[in-house]
Amino acid sequence: MLEKVESKILTLRKVLPSDLEAVREYRQEFLENGDSMDGTSNLRRFEDMHAWYDWICKAEHWETCPPNWVPDTQYLGVRNTDGRIVGMLDIRHAMNEGIERIFGNIGYSIRKSERRKGYATIQLGLTKEICRSMGMTKILVSCYRDNPASAKTILRNGGILENEVIDERNGSVTQRYWITL
Repeated sequence: MLEKVESKILTLRKVLPSDLEAVREYRQEFLENGDSMDGTSNLRRFEDMHAWYDWICKAEHWETCPPNWVPDTQYLGVRNTDGRIVGMLDIRHAMNEGIERIFGNIGYSIRKSERRKGYATIQLGLTKEICRSMGMTKILVSCYRDNPASAKTILRNGGILENEVIDERNGSVTQRYWITL
């Protein structure tokens, strides 16, 4: 699995301990705006960034990932010009029934102050390279139907809508897209 991939604009790379203060600031922006933190490996639950880092390190391996979960790897979308974290992305290495039904292989977010600049499309495009290096031939990416910006990002990256399902946790309609790698 690739540790990082780059474009002219963004680098998608695994989280380092030296990133934790910037991750805390990323989290704070989401909390202040009342946004969901998709693709952040439960970052909302953690005030202690070192505890979150320990969580993501354990979540990366079958032997140590939480029960009823699958291994996943957390990445940061870092702008090349200034090193600012503009997005986060989580790659789930496998799927169980619940993850396949609602979440898919990929979760991602872009901080509110950096949206509408094309970063989500670039970030998801870079993700395809990492997934190919993991031996995946297709990935499932989902979004809520009331999030047309995310749907456009998925479509720009070759997503094909398979179906829509109801997320029983909140009653929202989830759109499930497959991307062939």
